[in-house]
Amino acid sequence: MNGTGRTADGEWRRTCAAAMVTLLLSAPACAQLANDPTRPPPGYDTAPVAGAEQESAGAMTLQSVMISPTRKAAIISGVMVRLGEKYGDAVLVKVAENEVVLRSGNGNQVLRLHPGVEKRESAATTKGALRDKARAVPSAPAR
Repeated sequence: MNGTGRTADGEWRRTCAAAMVTLLLSAPACAQLANDPTRPPPGYDTAPVAGAEQESAGAMTLQSVMISPTRKAAIISGVMVRLGEKYGDAVLVKVAENEVVLRSGNGNQVLRLHPGVEKRESAATTKGALRDKARAVPSAPAR
């Protein structure tokens, strides 16, 4: 070491450079270990899906409904079917907001977007309707 301290300074720089190279080379390995917050939990894609038994048995599944002023259609098991068109041996005869009706030789079959969900009015809606009805009834004239 000389009196200017250059040897110690050079060693410090080499040590810092080596540490930085080590950190830079190990960064990709650390990134691979990080969890992706958007990734489904382990086993998610192998778990049985509700209604999967029906799909595997060949049953029809309503996936989407499209309603516009000029056209009504539905996506049934991945196939777009317009109102009046055939799907298999059935004809699409009705397209509604949450369901469609297919008519075949066996009768009508209703497919729902959310089979396990039934639509009902909330308590707030019912109370509001009763209140509005009470306001609409004219009172009897006073004598």
